[in-house]
Amino acid sequence: MARSSHSLLGYAPFVGWRYSFARKRNRFTSVVSTVSMLGMVLGVASLIAVLSVMNGFAGELRGRILSLVPHGFVETQDSGLHDWQPLAQQLAAEAGVTGVSPYLSRKVILGSPRMLQGAVLTAIEPEQQVLVSEVASAMSDEALDSLRGEGFNVVLGAALARLLGVTPGDQIEVTVPRLSVTPLGVFPRSKRLTVSGTFEVNAQPDAYQAYIPLRTGQLLFGAGDAVDGLQLRTVDLYSAPQIMTQIARGLPDHYKVKDWSQTQGSLFRAVKMEKLMVSLLLLSVVAVAAFNIVSTLVMSVSEKRRDIAVLRTMGARPGGIMAIFVAHGLSLAAFGVSIGALLGVLIALNIAPITVGIESALGVKLFDPAVYFISELPAELHWSDVWAVISASLLLSLAATLYPAWRAARIAPAEVLRYE
Repeated sequence: MARSSHSLLGYAPFVGWRYSFARKRNRFTSVVSTVSMLGMVLGVASLIAVLSVMNGFAGELRGRILSLVPHGFVETQDSGLHDWQPLAQQLAAEAGVTGVSPYLSRKVILGSPRMLQGAVLTAIEPEQQVLVSEVASAMSDEALDSLRGEGFNVVLGAALARLLGVTPGDQIEVTVPRLSVTPLGVFPRSKRLTVSGTFEVNAQPDAYQAYIPLRTGQLLFGAGDAVDGLQLRTVDLYSAPQIMTQIARGLPDHYKVKDWSQTQGSLFRAVKMEKLMVSLLLLSVVAVAAFNIVSTLVMSVSEKRRDIAVLRTMGARPGGIMAIFVAHGLSLAAFGVSIGALLGVLIALNIAPITVGIESALGVKLFDPAVYFISELPAELHWSDVWAVISASLLLSLAATLYPAWRAARIAPAEVLRYE
């Protein structure tokens, strides 16, 4: 009897598969099982595609915004950093540091004949700035050359220039948060600057960032020979927090050390949280489809009561019966998850052509570059996400099969066969 039970338990996957895809089944049960599989396909495919799009947006943010942002900052708690050159040399010699550059930065008001616009005006040394950010690659050679020396030139973000309605060669009025005392009274300090070029990274900094020469910034902001601090670039973006922490330990207490995760980290934490919430919402679709399997199995158990009784009289134990119906439910789920995963991967890998096709069919532009800074829907497929979705879907399906399988195992063969 024990050998018979073990052999039946070994056939549980085969019997469960036959129950799932046998041609002669109750029509209503077939419809319910088909709907369950379609729900699983839709949920898994949507989840993989959406996670890929979220990864794509996160990649765009990293590639565009962080291309202008240095990996770390060293500032002082006093009013400016004087005699900064020895400190810059010391930091450049630190392990993991590949570039150091001074900077001055203020929030200002830029004025043109068209309008007034708030902006962030940053004074830089071009030769050193190229070591800590990719801003140089976003500028023309003429614009970058204009930031050398002491000229009163300014390079604007492309979107900011469009808002102000200015082009290279025009002049704008800059008002800084510093008061000038004159015999006629106290007035905010202002100065005319010549627009010498623009830069464009297709991200939010295009709408608020502007650059001027370091010496011009020191004169305009009344900083003398001081700077706000030093910008640093490390060998790797994600190792910057550890490297900056190590640097902080070797500096006096009056220095403040920050890394990009402190200045820009809230944005990426928000993207990560949004990805998590969207994943949970779409996983609920998979959960609904998985628990539709409960209905399928409950009806299947009712249909197969006679088969269950026969198997029990042949020596099958309750565990074997339970294994058959668990295999039955997982067969349906695995088929739906497999098709959904394949479909989701195909959508994620071809999201750009799909977007173009939808735009052509509808005759609209889904992503206006002037508004969204992108021209197409980005997608970045991570296989770890695919396996996580598949694993979560199968676990939910397994949980959904346990109760109907347990009910099947509790069927008493004598009660079923009494009227046969």
